[in-house]
Amino acid sequence: MAKKSMVNREVKRAKLVKQHAAKRASLKAVIADQSKPMEERFKATLKLAEMPRNSSAVRMHNRCQLTGRPHAYYRKLKLSRIMLRDLASFGQIPGMVKSSW
Repeated sequence: MAKKSMVNREVKRAKLVKQHAAKRASLKAVIADQSKPMEERFKATLKLAEMPRNSSAVRMHNRCQLTGRPHAYYRKLKLSRIMLRDLASFGQIPGMVKSSW
């Protein structure tokens, strides 16, 4: 089980990313538009830099939904390898069968 503070930090980051997504996208569009004057693009760059760092989606880290483990994460199932194995062994994941030979 991961530390609760780390899991809460990721929840806070996800909330900030969702809250500032539209504004960040509009500023990035202004910055990327070559037809705009250089001064306007520079002002947009400064506004983007003033926004909270944790509002950037790049700073988010994938974590297991059940344990909060950050490593060995399966994106499709949103689980770590350990929980995936446990749930598959108990038949909790549809279509997944324990292998034996």
